[in-house]
Amino acid sequence: MTSIAILGTGLLGSGFAEAAAQRGWTVTAWNRTPDRARPLEAFGVTLAASPADAVRGVDRVHLILKDDAAVEEVLAAARPGLGPNTIVCDHTTTQPALTAARAKRLAAEGVRYLHCPVFMGPAAARGATGSMMVSGPQALFDAVRADLATMTGKLEYYGERPDLAAAYKLFGNAFLLGMGALVADVFTIAKGAGCTPEEALKVMEVFNPASILQGRGKSMAAGSFTPSFELAMARKDLKLMIETAGPLPLAALPGIAARMDVLIAAGHGHADVGVIGIDAVK
Repeated sequence: MTSIAILGTGLLGSGFAEAAAQRGWTVTAWNRTPDRARPLEAFGVTLAASPADAVRGVDRVHLILKDDAAVEEVLAAARPGLGPNTIVCDHTTTQPALTAARAKRLAAEGVRYLHCPVFMGPAAARGATGSMMVSGPQALFDAVRADLATMTGKLEYYGERPDLAAAYKLFGNAFLLGMGALVADVFTIAKGAGCTPEEALKVMEVFNPASILQGRGKSMAAGSFTPSFELAMARKDLKLMIETAGPLPLAALPGIAARMDVLIAAGHGHADVGVIGIDAVK
């Protein structure tokens, strides 16, 4: 029977622990605040007093923590109980450079480590939906592939470069946060124009941002800024948006306007609006 330890039982970690226990796995959990883990006992999860106690004798350890500092702290605390064949699957969203350094150091110390960040919330963790990305040694991934596949709707392996999944997680979260900020700004412009958020969303019936993103994104990645929508014209339209919003706060558009102004002053006004990313791709 598969035995695992869950270190970190916040919303996502608790979801993983509940699902694993209901899957028939033997689950031991530890959380910095013990009372937050207590409800997991109702699912048959055993609570441990320390990370070292939690990982002792298990096949696999799952880390679901706040950040790099927490990962380092909890791993250090777990090491006295960590067996030589136990595989550590770290689902924490972390900084790529720190992830690479940690993976290199742990490999030298004989710790079997994979970075496995996810795009999922608590409900997806319980229902084994969402996505999981993995970077690290192929042999370790092959050893846990089948079990990880039961924890997620989509499992992607990105190879042995240890920080690549960490980078992809940040790419995805940047899209998520950016889209949220832009939707908020669209609603703000709508309010300034006397429209409801629902009315603003109706533009999606005639306008497909996803297809435009794909096309312009590929051109930008290739460093091609042949104009289909000139930066100077886009800046004019952005001015109209800000004026329509009036005194209402905007989340993203003022920052975009400031960047456009810098590029126009540098002589890029007649390039495609995608030139806003020129410093990232040149």
